[in-house]
Amino acid sequence: MNYPKVVISKQGAAFLQRGQRWMYRNNLVSTEEACAESPYASIVDPDGNFYGAGFYKGDSYIPVRILSLNPEQVFDEAFFRRRIQAAWDYRKVTERNNLSNCRIIFGDADFLPGLTVDRYNDVLVSQITTAGMERIKADIYAILLDVMGADGAKISGIYERNDVKARAKEGLELYKGPWNNADITTVQVIDENGLKLNVDIENGQKTGYFLDQKRNRLIIREASEGLRVLDCFTHTGGFALNAAKGKARQVTAVDVSGTALDEARANADLNGLKNVSFVQADVFDYLDQIHPGDYDLIILDPPAFTKDRRTVDHAYQGYRRINARAMNLLRSDGYLATCSCSRYMETELFEKMLKEAAQEAGVYLRQISVTQQNSDHPVLWTMDETSYLKFFFFQVCPKD
Repeated sequence: MNYPKVVISKQGAAFLQRGQRWMYRNNLVSTEEACAESPYASIVDPDGNFYGAGFYKGDSYIPVRILSLNPEQVFDEAFFRRRIQAAWDYRKVTERNNLSNCRIIFGDADFLPGLTVDRYNDVLVSQITTAGMERIKADIYAILLDVMGADGAKISGIYERNDVKARAKEGLELYKGPWNNADITTVQVIDENGLKLNVDIENGQKTGYFLDQKRNRLIIREASEGLRVLDCFTHTGGFALNAAKGKARQVTAVDVSGTALDEARANADLNGLKNVSFVQADVFDYLDQIHPGDYDLIILDPPAFTKDRRTVDHAYQGYRRINARAMNLLRSDGYLATCSCSRYMETELFEKMLKEAAQEAGVYLRQISVTQQNSDHPVLWTMDETSYLKFFFFQVCPKD
């Protein structure tokens, strides 16, 4: 399709050749006049070589978000149906046991920039962060419901969580609520690997729940039998409840938010779990108050300490401090599960931090496993932005 052209610098061309699927404004050299009236544009270099086509918004910090590398591609209903069908088919393979509570579409990793869709039972929760996707959302929703319905997935409605700051960068309104006035129950009880959990899709974090740690929580469940477990930053209890279900001797779940802990308690009651207690406290303060040897397994799953490259150094020190403290508090040969959900705290940097924390604590780290986000949040290897979650599980051994 002959969409209007934007011309990018050689630096921008090299960036796209590595597989990136968007173009930053500072790579822009010129635009054809017709771009001003077009929702789509093609990207070319000064020699006319084609690098992709996609959503266009000239005043955005990312003017073009690539949808296809095919210069003849038309962005019509059939195109978006293929994309959505492919995303759904992928989940049917990778999430066949959790299809009723999983991420159905993960933006650029599913080649649908700016679109996130999570499923909680019969409700879809969407989040749109690009102007291009916002413009065609009614068509996208119709295709999504049709594709899933053809496989027997009964969906009562779509709830929009378009209350994220990223929308403001695209000049989009921030709001949340049911699409098309659907009658939606905003608190859903999902079944995650046999554990019942309340999910508040209206007020919960992200789209209501952190689906990306699903398999990592199972790792904790399988390792917890007979252990004294401390779950730091428990939020609504995901790791703590899995440890309790895994027959931990005792679980202590700590979070600074009383509201989150109320939800965690409700989740514990929902599952009849009695071997877990909840403490409202700042995690750093709590770790300074307890004694070495009180716990056999400590879980560190903090919120992102950095959401910007400019604050990475500060975040690094926070991660090192809390990890070193946890290593010192564990009983001899205890276990540490530690995470970072910030894409700016890259894996190599996180590993460097852990080595320094272990050196400071005077212990050896014996790796059990290293994992990332759940498979319904796929990682596109050419886009670092899709790889953000790091989950390290260690045995912490004394130096003797």
